[in-house]
Amino acid sequence: MNKSMDRNKHIHLIGICGTAMAALAGMLTQRGFRVTGSDAAAYPPMSDFLAELGIPVAQPFDARNLEPRPDLIVVGNAISRGNVEVEQGLDQRIPFCSLPQLLHEEFLRDKEVLVVAGTHGKTTTTSMLAWIFHTAGMQPSFLIGGIAENFGSSFHLGPGSHFILEGDEYDTAFFDKGPKFLHYFPEAVILTSVEFDHADIYKDLDAVETAFKRLVNLIPRRGRIVAFDGMTDRASESVSLERCLSKAFCPVERYGTGSHADWRITDLKLGPGGTSWSVLHEGRPWVDLEFPLAGEYNVWNATAAAALASGYGVAKEEIVAALKTFKSVKRRLEVKAQVNGITIIDDFAHHPTAIAGTLKALRARYPGSRLWAILEPRSNTLRRRVLQGDLARSLALADEVVVAGVFRLDAVPVNERLELPELAADIQKQGGRARLFEDAEEIVKGIAPEMRSGDVVAILSNGGFGGIYEKLPARLRGLAGEAAGVNAANAAGKR
Repeated sequence: MNKSMDRNKHIHLIGICGTAMAALAGMLTQRGFRVTGSDAAAYPPMSDFLAELGIPVAQPFDARNLEPRPDLIVVGNAISRGNVEVEQGLDQRIPFCSLPQLLHEEFLRDKEVLVVAGTHGKTTTTSMLAWIFHTAGMQPSFLIGGIAENFGSSFHLGPGSHFILEGDEYDTAFFDKGPKFLHYFPEAVILTSVEFDHADIYKDLDAVETAFKRLVNLIPRRGRIVAFDGMTDRASESVSLERCLSKAFCPVERYGTGSHADWRITDLKLGPGGTSWSVLHEGRPWVDLEFPLAGEYNVWNATAAAALASGYGVAKEEIVAALKTFKSVKRRLEVKAQVNGITIIDDFAHHPTAIAGTLKALRARYPGSRLWAILEPRSNTLRRRVLQGDLARSLALADEVVVAGVFRLDAVPVNERLELPELAADIQKQGGRARLFEDAEEIVKGIAPEMRSGDVVAILSNGGFGGIYEKLPARLRGLAGEAAGVNAANAAGKR
């Protein structure tokens, strides 16, 4: 591939509704390429995002989607051999590449690349960093694995010298099983955490650590790493993080609540109306920060973004102003509906640690409320039993736990599958109340009549979850209407 590709080229993306693929499609369209795409199924927010960009999405996959013949095919990392469009492209010898390959060749070569990596917090931290640079007038480019609400987009191509990028440790494509972030050659990295995840492609924690060690090994000596100080905050992760950082050639700065953190978080206040905290830099008061978001983990994310931005010359005052106005990312503690005093929240759930952080954040944001956790085990880690004990402990933080059938259970080897009855029993042993339902329809039918004003409902999935985000509010409204009708009839009967 040539960096300056002919702008008249037609580029087709297989698996276009993935968050990063949709963003790449938008970037290519902005550059003037003719872009088409296909996917098995499209659902919000990415389907709406692509429609707004005017990018046609063919559903489902079909060999005819490659007519007329594109000049280049970009193959998403969720696409395997056997996909009819992949097979047609190979048979017809149509040039193909991965998302990270094209991103590097077409967009990153002339930029100073800042990557946010780690098991947790990548999307939100990348969004915060991009918003800080943007409000400081640095006109960055960015690519985020979600819709950043401040921008209404997951990407932007700016004239500034920086490209801010979410660095994913997941594999690149069926023909490149290395992590995507190894294609980005960053100048600086935020490293939020290192835990076992992506059980479908990583054998164990050692394999995950190897991927992050390789990322660290790519950063030049003049570069910089801003890494979480987990020695007191999340001690179980600290050993892995330390091993990954042990052979860095560039300076490493730490953030967290530990006494040795370079960027130390103090005076943290989590409340119903917002969050505030102070940061000490190298032991001295540096800045007081606040934002409307919930959750201690978001304080860690924001402090990491502030630390890296400061190193690139962004003034404290600009960081303060940016974080005060930072909104969030779609599907991260996103309030989807409020019906008769019941608050329904969508959160992208992929790992037990993230679920625990979400539920703790909601406890602080809605004190005294009854908290529901409705889980669809959908990510490749949650569908497996490898972290089943951790998952039970996380879900037990809710008052009421509801678990749907495992998404595409037949695709998981029998000896690796999440055991739902055992999971429910483990939750109940820890004081939680857990129930199992087959799907979204059964969940809505079973639990909607039990919900009452003041309840907070966290829907945890990294997919469409059978349309539960629309079906549950609709059912709650229906029940309220029925109750109002009964009350009116009773009142009329008494007259």
